[in-house]
Amino acid sequence: MIQKVRPDTKSKGTVIALSLEAIAESEKVIPAGRPAPKAEPLTDAAAKPAAKHGRLRPLLLLAPYVDRYRWRATFAFVALTVAAATTLLVPLAVRRLIDFGFSPEGIALINSYFLVMVLIVAVLAMASAARYYLVMTIGERIVADLRHDVFAHLTRLSPSFFDSARSGELVSRLTADTTQIKSAVGASVSIALRNMMLFIGAASMMVISSPRLSGFVLAAIPLIVLPLVGFGRWVRRLSRNAQDTLADASAYASELVSSIRTVQAYTNEGLSNARFGREVEQAYEAARSSTGARAVLTAIIIFIVFSSVVAILWVGSHDVVSGEISAGRLSQFVMYAAFAAAGLGQLSEVWGEVAGASGAAERLFEILRVKPDIAAPASPRAFPVPPRGDVVFDKVSFAYPMRPDTLALDGVSLSVRAGEKVAIVGPSGAGKSTLFHLLLRFYDPSSGKVSLDGVPIASADPQQLRERIALVPQDSVIFAATARDNIRFGRPDATDAEVERAAEQAHATEFIHRLPLGFETQLGERGVTLSGGQRQRIAIARAILRDAPLLLLDEATSSLDAESETLVQTALEELMRHRTTVVIAHRLATVLSCDRIVVMEQGKIIEQGTHAQLAAAGGLYARLARLQFEVA
Repeated sequence: MIQKVRPDTKSKGTVIALSLEAIAESEKVIPAGRPAPKAEPLTDAAAKPAAKHGRLRPLLLLAPYVDRYRWRATFAFVALTVAAATTLLVPLAVRRLIDFGFSPEGIALINSYFLVMVLIVAVLAMASAARYYLVMTIGERIVADLRHDVFAHLTRLSPSFFDSARSGELVSRLTADTTQIKSAVGASVSIALRNMMLFIGAASMMVISSPRLSGFVLAAIPLIVLPLVGFGRWVRRLSRNAQDTLADASAYASELVSSIRTVQAYTNEGLSNARFGREVEQAYEAARSSTGARAVLTAIIIFIVFSSVVAILWVGSHDVVSGEISAGRLSQFVMYAAFAAAGLGQLSEVWGEVAGASGAAERLFEILRVKPDIAAPASPRAFPVPPRGDVVFDKVSFAYPMRPDTLALDGVSLSVRAGEKVAIVGPSGAGKSTLFHLLLRFYDPSSGKVSLDGVPIASADPQQLRERIALVPQDSVIFAATARDNIRFGRPDATDAEVERAAEQAHATEFIHRLPLGFETQLGERGVTLSGGQRQRIAIARAILRDAPLLLLDEATSSLDAESETLVQTALEELMRHRTTVVIAHRLATVLSCDRIVVMEQGKIIEQGTHAQLAAAGGLYARLARLQFEVA
């Protein structure tokens, strides 16, 4: 029986119908019953925690990663302490050498002191090597763990996240920012600790050597600390800006490379190069500003520190002449002062690097703080076993978060029985793809509910839900992997024999065997080496291998030529056998064999029935059929 519904003339919103893969990259999820938030760029959100936290506070977020390797870090600290201690022994040996060694009877003393110094240097070399190896491997390990955690978190985020975060920028955070953290954790922090130890140890020995001269040094410390604090904030702000502009350039480069055919087809190479050049220049200017700030900070600190040493040497020389201290003690004091000065001078350089790493850590943990909009409830309901494939939409209304005032679905109720083949047709923007988005729970409806096998999907684990669904989208995703691995993506634990059987059922075996290495042939990024029909058959084989009770076909043959469409349609018939199938199609010839055809317009179901019933009813479907079949 034909079901005809009068459309609501007050609803004038239109929605752009997107393929599921576009949705997976670009749509914003909105939880049920919650007002749609305004989309906020990822980089803008980063400014908020930056204002609250201290300059280096974001680096404290790395503490759990360091704690995983606490014993390695402990050994590195011991090696660092030994290296600093042996360095501080050298001035003592020099003092005794000057005060007691330069006399005819002091030759033996000179020899013994130089032998001791060689031993000290040997210990220093071994301790420094151990420190370098340990801290660098810790840095590499922490960055590897951090990259893994960030990437794993990204794969769990709802598709909505990627609406405001460009892929190139995310890649930049995974690579450039983590590299900067590696540099800080693996080298800069170690150098900073070493120089702090040298400064503290040398300052203590300076006080022991000459309290009077030490007072002059202490008077210069505020002149060093104030620039560190003031310029450190400036350096961190400029470093964050440099990282953001580099991410923008990386994002544009990624977008350009993925669209190179369109760029060349429209002969816009020059325009694209000019825009990328501007992005690169902006990144360069930001990096130059950051580097300049570090250079100014370093110059100020070095000037203050070594000017203080020169002044102290001048005062100390007068003390030696007056007999207040010995030449050896002055040499010892000057060496310790030089160690302390060098420690503070290098600390100023490291400070800039650590501040930059703090900005990088903030950008990474900003991603980790994002919570998925779609997640499993605390006690998810289980789906019945064995699965049936019953689908129910019960008075479902939904508006995309980016268009909260435009309903994509308006009170839709639809039931699909187990094993039934239902086609969804209608003009662009009717809400066809939105049904798939909600069924896959990329979004939650604003009102109403969606159920699978009697279980409301909002109360189930999204992963268990999606395990019961196989998808063949309009534009099939082909990964830069072998043909075998692309098919096995449907079920990673499948055997080679199962993969090949799925390819045969999808009528893909023939062209796969013609590839240079058969199933082991690399298909290239996005399957650029395959035709549209071949890519679709790979996707169908993937869905066959998944063997899910519910099959979603999103205009799977709309862009194919006649020969490819025949092969793909044959494969689809094999795939649809014995499972619930929902088909979205603009080409009505592909849905004539479906058990039921559902016609949608402006987010509402306006007709249901078989092809013959709908064609005779004279409604929207009849007009579409008349246009297509008459043209055909």
